[in-house]
Amino acid sequence: MNYTLNQLQVFLKVTQTLSVTKAAEELHLTQPAVSIQLRNLQHQFDIPLTEVIGRRIYITDFGKEIAQSVESILEQILTIDHKTHSFKGQLTGRLKLSTVSTGRYLMPFFLSPFMKQHKNIELIMDVTNRSRVIESLEQNAVDFSLVSILPKTPVVEKLDLFENKFFLVGSGEEKFNKTPYSKHILKELPLIFREKGSGTRLAMEKFIERNRLAITPKMELTSNEAVKYAVVAGLGYSIMPLIGIKNELKDGHLQIIPVNGFPIKTLWRLIWLKGKKHSPVAASFLEFVRKEKNTVIEKYFSFEDQY
Repeated sequence: MNYTLNQLQVFLKVTQTLSVTKAAEELHLTQPAVSIQLRNLQHQFDIPLTEVIGRRIYITDFGKEIAQSVESILEQILTIDHKTHSFKGQLTGRLKLSTVSTGRYLMPFFLSPFMKQHKNIELIMDVTNRSRVIESLEQNAVDFSLVSILPKTPVVEKLDLFENKFFLVGSGEEKFNKTPYSKHILKELPLIFREKGSGTRLAMEKFIERNRLAITPKMELTSNEAVKYAVVAGLGYSIMPLIGIKNELKDGHLQIIPVNGFPIKTLWRLIWLKGKKHSPVAASFLEFVRKEKNTVIEKYFSFEDQY
């Protein structure tokens, strides 16, 4: 056998994406380069690793077995790199996070100064909806998750960051009274909801249920950005987290509609599985957030005190 690390990396990426084109994109290679590496690796084996049917590539049972071994080999190589940096006195390894989609307005401000201090850390962050965030936590696939509503399961430990405020918002072009409206105004407005599994939707539904409001969603969209621009365009109204609409409020594209009972308040929290043994990288990040959270919040999120 005379295969190379490049061949193994390419093969593993093809098994993960089931596409030569996607593998090339993720590896920042040309499609022909990926095809050549895949073909050269196949020449090392008498049994097919992949097969092409129509325009789709499939991984054979033998190929799946080899892919598992390749993944283990590449993990060991990564460990060697980490140990090399460690002996030089440098913090190294992977930091794996998952965050609800609105958390993308928050998490980078905690990550940036930490990553600048420790340049040999590899960051893997999944930005998705709340259901998938909790799933990644349950599977122990991440070190930490960022949420604003705690899950009932699994059992977690937490670090509170700061308040997450939700307001009823509408297009900046419409006129509303400055005197707060009754909560029942929500019955009269065409409301835009996030998809099921979203933390923002859960906050909306809890408020509606708690106040016994009979409401039918006008529209359902799969991201806060989509909801935000639908509201700006005048397609309806929504209950949105303040952290994601700062610029639109400042520019007058959105406005907060004063309603009794608002804002809805939850807490941004960094959570992890109870009893989890953190890697040196994860432990260092947690300590950094504990120590620096007030500085980060004051620098980047003090605007929320105005609302």
